[in-house]
Amino acid sequence: MIVYLDNAASAPPLPEVLAAVTHAMTDLYANPSSAHGLGAAAARALEQARGEVAALLRAQPSEIVFTCGGTEANALGLLGAAALARGRHVVVSAIEHPAVLRSAESLVSRGWQLGKVMPAPDGRVSAEAVLASLHPDTAVLAVMLANNEIGTLQPVAEIGRALRAAGRKLHFHVDAVQFAGLIPLDVETLGADSLALSGHKLHGPKGTGALWLRKGARVAPLWDGGRQEGGLRSGTENLPGWVGLGRAAVLCRENLRAGQQVAALRDRLESLVMEAIPRATTTVPAATPRAPHIASLRLAGLPAEPLLHALEARGVFASAGAACSTRAHEPSHVLAAIGVGVEDAVLRFSLSRLTTESDIKVAAGALREAVDEIASVVEVRPRGTRP
Repeated sequence: MIVYLDNAASAPPLPEVLAAVTHAMTDLYANPSSAHGLGAAAARALEQARGEVAALLRAQPSEIVFTCGGTEANALGLLGAAALARGRHVVVSAIEHPAVLRSAESLVSRGWQLGKVMPAPDGRVSAEAVLASLHPDTAVLAVMLANNEIGTLQPVAEIGRALRAAGRKLHFHVDAVQFAGLIPLDVETLGADSLALSGHKLHGPKGTGALWLRKGARVAPLWDGGRQEGGLRSGTENLPGWVGLGRAAVLCRENLRAGQQVAALRDRLESLVMEAIPRATTTVPAATPRAPHIASLRLAGLPAEPLLHALEARGVFASAGAACSTRAHEPSHVLAAIGVGVEDAVLRFSLSRLTTESDIKVAAGALREAVDEIASVVEVRPRGTRP
């Protein structure tokens, strides 16, 4: 039996998505830019998908730019805005996904100054801290909606209101990759200028994503060519992938109550684990506003990697931090920002609408066994002492 709890890294595509992709590949193979009838049929399917993604965000279809994924959407929103900016100061939260953080850091070599807003110990930045970090020439700001490692929700709408109240005119970009699909989202309430999402996080195809760009907001394309996607993303359209993303958006919008069910299962998992494992705690307080699908659990005095191997041996698949940075074996910048040291394991169990109560019980039991196994061979030193 396999219990897959790494959906924040990639969620399996739903059968309806696979069917939509297959239909597009077999019947809509023409280039959407071609002038003949088959091209026109492909173009109509593309615009239908655009409308479906827009509906998930309560946006207008003309505001959606399709991309190859969340990383590209984030780069287009942040770097594209920076390319047109007069100021040379960019601000990001210190717990952004590397797709945002490293894009912002790349601007430093181009003469930009970079400011990072530190979170509170509960993993959330405040609107006050964001405003305090702004300079007179701050041109771009990026704050994510939900953190991909610890699940904390950031007060993006509050930040947007604070920016308007202060009269700050800058480009406000939001990474919503770990938010869209499980929680109702209305982009007009955020006060943002651009927002990124990724297809494979909401049961769509890998290699797909989208940038919402507020009407009137401007970004420069990352490269040039055939000038598809309103001139902002050159290259032949990935019609099968974007049709699949559109179908995934429809399925999410039809069942946004799934977020409540997922949150209940997350809470159940945390409760079972902490009842069975005295050393286990949630990484941030359970009352902290969090994405419904991410349970970040801290296990005092144990190493993360052996625990993950022990879980996998029992058929349970989770992660330590973000999958995109796991292979680098670097300390998590997110955990460091909230004061979590490397002496404790922090495991991320991320659920989806496909997760069941049985999955949760199996995972909790497997983690208890894994902890017992690893603890029996690892010297556990008192907290705060050095080897």
